[in-house]
Amino acid sequence: MFLEDTGKARRRGEGSIEVICGSMFSGKTEELLRRLKRAKIAKQKIEVFKPEIDTRYDEEEVVSHDRNAELSTPVPASEHILLMVSADVDVVGIDEAQFFDDNLPHVCNELANQGMRVIIAGLDMDFQGRPFGPMPYLMAIAEYVTKVHAICVRTGKLANYSHRISGGSETVELGERDRYEPLSRAAYLPALEEEKNKKAERPE
Repeated sequence: MFLEDTGKARRRGEGSIEVICGSMFSGKTEELLRRLKRAKIAKQKIEVFKPEIDTRYDEEEVVSHDRNAELSTPVPASEHILLMVSADVDVVGIDEAQFFDDNLPHVCNELANQGMRVIIAGLDMDFQGRPFGPMPYLMAIAEYVTKVHAICVRTGKLANYSHRISGGSETVELGERDRYEPLSRAAYLPALEEEKNKKAERPE
């Protein structure tokens, strides 16, 4: 169970890691921003980072689908977070964690070991339903993991898959509702079968 801590630890070994995960359109960034806002109300100093690759809404801000935003620092690799984070920061927010390199869990552990509260948001699965980037490792080492869900656009059930509707085989392909749709398991499996059949019907 997630128990929010707004106290100022900042003693070595008293930090923590929180992971917010789920499909696209499930409210991951919204939940990250909500926790950061509460930290600021508690007079804590926050810093936010995101991967440079994510420029869908803004080059510098972390922006949710509902257009809530928080100023962030775009970085090319996770190691830059350690180099750029201020020594007196209480809470570190990291958005779109799935796009970072495999060193991100080490970076987050180091920040937490220094006494910082680290809040991470990211996709837990890619469009093929496979664990995405460093997210599985982050979920394993976190004190708290919160899985949020979108609503399936085909069944109305809880959705935990991000189905790509624009084609393409690259794992990383930025996009919104023009390229992805949230699906439940009941809708995702038939969608994959439909795509498989269409490919089989195409002439060589």
